[in-house]
Amino acid sequence: MRITNSFDISASALTTQRLRMDVISSNIANADTTRASFVNGQWTPYQRKIVSVEPKNQPTFAQMLNSAMTDGTGQGVRVSSISGDTTPFKQVYNPSHPDANQQGYVMMPNVDVAKEMVDMISATRSYEANVTALNASKGMISKALEIGR
Repeated sequence: MRITNSFDISASALTTQRLRMDVISSNIANADTTRASFVNGQWTPYQRKIVSVEPKNQPTFAQMLNSAMTDGTGQGVRVSSISGDTTPFKQVYNPSHPDANQQGYVMMPNVDVAKEMVDMISATRSYEANVTALNASKGMISKALEIGR
């Protein structure tokens, strides 16, 4: 086990949470975008993006058990994918909107700003927790180095 393993783990989590916050910010910024992409001759609304996170390595149970018994450290996390949310678009009645169909309905993005804010708070808290863990590791290493004086 290296002395800097905790730094690597915290750094991977910080990078992942920062990307999550960027994607959530993009979702909020495009919550009213009705012309995000041109598909089959028609404009489609912005589709909410979702970040999927997984461990850096996908070890077997035996490898996890061996790792826990020897050094007890993980490898950190990584973003496995950024995918589009498949929930249907919202239909809003607004016949004066330029993108309204013949019935007067406008297809709006499937972004719920309240849900995005909850996700943003979750990502922010996770980011803060990882900064705290990083600072704690840094403090422990510095105290350990002081012992040798």
